[in-house]
Amino acid sequence: MNLQTGHIYSSERVFTQTQFDRFAALSGDDNPIHVDPEFAARTKFGHTVAHGMFLYANLVRALGEIAPGAMQREQELMFPTPTYTGEIVRLDLAVTDTSDGTARFSTDVVKLDGSSGCRGNALLVARGLNGLPAAAPPEQPPGGETWKGFAVGQSAALTRVYSRDDMNEYNDLLRETNPLYIDAAFGRSLGLRGAPLPGPLLGAMFSCLLGTELPGPGTNWLKQRFVFLRAAYPGDELVARVRIMRLRPEKELVNLRTWVTGPDGGLVCDGEALVWVSDVE
Repeated sequence: MNLQTGHIYSSERVFTQTQFDRFAALSGDDNPIHVDPEFAARTKFGHTVAHGMFLYANLVRALGEIAPGAMQREQELMFPTPTYTGEIVRLDLAVTDTSDGTARFSTDVVKLDGSSGCRGNALLVARGLNGLPAAAPPEQPPGGETWKGFAVGQSAALTRVYSRDDMNEYNDLLRETNPLYIDAAFGRSLGLRGAPLPGPLLGAMFSCLLGTELPGPGTNWLKQRFVFLRAAYPGDELVARVRIMRLRPEKELVNLRTWVTGPDGGLVCDGEALVWVSDVE
């Protein structure tokens, strides 16, 4: 990766309702705040809002333009303000460090008023993730603490097999240019089995679980951290899980562990989520 610390890459986007609808169909996250303008108009948002993982997907696409072929090892995300359909936003990606075949970026979706719709940090690696061992899933935390029908240790799971058609739809929706995701031969040249699934499709499984299962409808996703340990591919049976690790009644917040396992039961992606549950019944 030939990158210079301090360099900032910027590009503008305008997201449409059609894009929100397509991402909802692809990810399974059809929360009406994303896809039903009439419903969204009756909420505090007033308009339909972008999926957090759709914003992340656009950041991943931009990273691929800057460092084609590099893979993500980590991503931290915060969602300070909603991003609406038809809104002009600017993607800002700044190189903050380069060393030993890695590159760190600050990543931001900036709105016209200067506020951020999705802010975070990314770590890219040049050699991919195919050499990492199959780490064990996290252990069950001690239970006992309960609040608002939630309990520490409570969990939910989702099994998903993304198809090649799903991957093609993702690439078409994002207008993906990174050879890592569109060229299986390129992936094999890196020692991978082919073109791997991009991180936002793994994260979309968490989005479904958080918004529909645990904590459930009304969940406001505030923060997410991903650590990508191994590549996953179309056709792999993936199991995503979320587990409550901490309840914070005084602020109406819940901390969850989030992880995806592959066909062999080893970790593909690990992470943590912070959600606000004031609107969850």
